[in-house]
Amino acid sequence: MSNKIDKLSKIFTRSRSHTVLTESEILQPHSENLERVKPYSEVPGPRPIPVLGNTWRLLPIVGQYDVSDVAKLSSLFYQEYGKIVKLSGLIGRPDLLFIYDADEIEKVYRREGPTPFRPSMPCLVKYKSDIRKNFFGELAGVVGVHGEPWRLFRTKVQKPILQLRTVKKYIEPIEVVTKDFIQRMLEMKDENDEMPADFDNEIHKWSLECIGRVSLDVRLGCLDPNLSPESEPQKIIDAAKYALRNIAILELRFPFWRYFPTSIWTKYVKNMDYFIEVCMKHIDAAMEKLKTKTVLDEKELSLVERILANEPDPKTAYILALDLILVGIDTISMAVCSILYQLATRPEQQEKMYQELKQILPHPNDPLDSKKLDQMVFLKAFIKEVFRLYSTVIGNGRTLQEDMVLLGYKVPKGVQVVFPTLVTGSMGEYVSEADKFIPERWTKTESENYKLHPFASLPYGYGARMCLGRRFADLEMQVLLAKLIRSYRLEYHHEPLDYKVTFMYAPDGELRFKMIKRDD
Repeated sequence: MSNKIDKLSKIFTRSRSHTVLTESEILQPHSENLERVKPYSEVPGPRPIPVLGNTWRLLPIVGQYDVSDVAKLSSLFYQEYGKIVKLSGLIGRPDLLFIYDADEIEKVYRREGPTPFRPSMPCLVKYKSDIRKNFFGELAGVVGVHGEPWRLFRTKVQKPILQLRTVKKYIEPIEVVTKDFIQRMLEMKDENDEMPADFDNEIHKWSLECIGRVSLDVRLGCLDPNLSPESEPQKIIDAAKYALRNIAILELRFPFWRYFPTSIWTKYVKNMDYFIEVCMKHIDAAMEKLKTKTVLDEKELSLVERILANEPDPKTAYILALDLILVGIDTISMAVCSILYQLATRPEQQEKMYQELKQILPHPNDPLDSKKLDQMVFLKAFIKEVFRLYSTVIGNGRTLQEDMVLLGYKVPKGVQVVFPTLVTGSMGEYVSEADKFIPERWTKTESENYKLHPFASLPYGYGARMCLGRRFADLEMQVLLAKLIRSYRLEYHHEPLDYKVTFMYAPDGELRFKMIKRDD
């Protein structure tokens, strides 16, 4: 008996010190305590009522929870129920099981096979597989797709997107777009040197312009100073925003849209249709351009072109480009909004970033390259710390493909497990001085001084289903910060902004940053 206790003590100690779990610990969790495993029915959480289940709690006016702010909801669940919370009785969808334990999150991730199941987006699945089945067919892409179809598609497209040496070839094109954007910022300043009230929309334009340049090798004209609200770039942005920002409402409230076309579902389909129509026009133009294109430099190849070089079916490139544009516009833009807000309200750390950039780029107009980006240690650490405390993606998750024991409860296959990284990334037992903003914790020279559980903060997810576009997202954010902060100081002189969830978690309000030219 003493040997068993000693073994369990070692496992507990190792787990708490945040080293990697052994294979036996992962595959046989709590194997020596099976008699203590509690049934799934005993997992704490709001109790469903007959007929209405828990769906009524998410309704407007009469409901208990505000489904439009899932960040507050996930924090509330942890405060009220603890490290494991079950939200069952959601009409038309599986149970949601919230896990606020980094060791258990690690266990789930490390047990998944080659085709992990992320919690699906039923509205997008229905759109791709039903409403527009003739278009998508068997190639539904990587967003809202699971199992073998997902694996086959991702295998075809992941090499040019995730290969670091390929990604680095896009530094120069992204830098060109970013220089144009900074020039637009100078043009849109008011008499107080401040950005306009809708500056977040301008960031969306920069994001779309970068995605168009990288994925299609086209300039979409998003940075035209005379761009009207009815322009195609703006309508692409609006359509993508609507499609993404209404997912929570469509999926967590009564799913009437599954049975008849509700107003919000009709608008969702209309916006998705427009998004695809306009994007396909640009994708088709890029395809035609490719037929007569003479490549002088590998940097001139778009992602679509790289995929077509090895993939005979052009539909693969079409659908990848659509997924990148649909998901990339809002996620990258709102992340940048958050990072710039944190920089503008943290002058000492902004100055530290500037001093680092000044060493790497002695002249503001020095071009970027991969070697220079690699030296931007504090800049990258600042981004990671923003993601830890203000994670743009409030959580990740998996649909269990087998029964598991989690935090002492036997959880059945099919349950959707949610990992609220926004909460776990701020928990003191996993992160030293968790409530303090300390970018240095992410640097090699300082990391030993700070406890940081590797599975507490995973803004891009983990494993085979990590965000496919993460390398390009990182690159775009790094290039923008490098060029902007090297030449300009950002300030914010208005009331502090609260954070709120749209589709992403970001500052809610007008980003009236003051933009001041630096002397050198």
